[in-house]
Amino acid sequence: MRLQQGTVWLAAYLAALVVIGFVHSPLVLGLALGSALLAARAARWQLFKRTLFALALFNATVSAGYALVATLQGNFDAGVLLVLNLRVVLMTFLGFWFVQRNNLLQALAFAPGLRFVATLAAGQASTLQRAALDAGMALKSRHLGRPDLATRSRQAAAQAAYLLDRGLQAAAEQALALRSRGVYEE
Repeated sequence: MRLQQGTVWLAAYLAALVVIGFVHSPLVLGLALGSALLAARAARWQLFKRTLFALALFNATVSAGYALVATLQGNFDAGVLLVLNLRVVLMTFLGFWFVQRNNLLQALAFAPGLRFVATLAAGQASTLQRAALDAGMALKSRHLGRPDLATRSRQAAAQAAYLLDRGLQAAAEQALALRSRGVYEE
């Protein structure tokens, strides 16, 4: 059986994630990120902006939490924070780069079970994305101008609760469907 090119890239991406997890040098991680940026060629800045946008809130929250707890314990190390953030940025950049260059479902052709799970996850994500877009259009249609911060906050909270409930409901239904088909053999 000959592996597809996407499958080879998937294996390389997963191996890179494991290797990156064992690297604790900011210099090596920085060089790896720089190399990945250079290798991405024309798409590098688009991918890097997407990476930073996707991670901004997460990295800020984790970094602030680490800084607070480590400072209170008296063992704050900026190097740990730098390694953590570089590692997450590099892993996320590589993930976006992989997805841009390869079709994940084709890359998983060697494993029908994984392909099936990826298809379910993609369907679930597109359903939730559509619900989020609908909520945004609903908010826009109810206001002539830009809504104030309190209105947007209430809308965001209601939307988050709705999406969470819908996601949990869909996950429960899919788990029951998979169980009825014998996926979860006990």
